Amino acid sequence: QAEEELKAAWSQQLQEMGHRELLLRADMQRAGEQLESFKSQVMQACSPSAAGSTGGSVPEQQVIEKVRQISDENQQSQERERSLQEELSSRLAKEREVSANIEVFKDSLQELQ
Repeated sequence: QAEEELKAAWSQQLQEMGHRELLLRADMQRAGEQLESFKSQVMQACSPSAAGSTGGSVPEQQVIEKVRQISDENQQSQERERSLQEELSSRLAKEREVSANIEVFKDSLQELQ
């Protein structure tokens, strides 16, 4: 009887393991499909013409390179923006200085008259 109970327990465990394996395989397949969808969306957002021409799976390296390229372009844009902000601040400071000098000049001219 103990042997029969042991066999039944093993049988039940094997069935549960088989069921878990099926669930894991389904999860893996779903995750793979989601990854492919995500890669396609990234490529579509980055380069609509390139994403349309692939017709299927987008190589991960291509997605990585595109994301890296966009990141580099973003960094360059931020550096350019900082540079332009500094230049604008400098020009505004010079403009204020010139305006102050003009006021001093006007006052001096009025005193002379």
